[in-house]
Amino acid sequence: KGKKGGKDAKDGKEAEEQEKKSRHVIFKLKAREAKQKLDPAVEEQFQSGRLLAAVSSRPGQCGRCDGYVLEGEELTFYKR
Repeated sequence: KGKKGGKDAKDGKEAEEQEKKSRHVIFKLKAREAKQKLDPAVEEQFQSGRLLAAVSSRPGQCGRCDGYVLEGEELTFYKR
């Protein structure tokens, strides 16, 4: 019941995860991952499950809210 095309939903996810990548792409992804650094204060927030963020959208916008995650000096200011 609920199956279409004779495939399970699991098979589709596994096929996406095992996408073929060239050696060059794999090398690029590893290099990017090595360079990536996360601020310890932001990492602490991720581990606690909460992020401090600021809403930057203008008032009066219906059904939409834009914002950004606080980091650096701004984060230390609001954590006090």
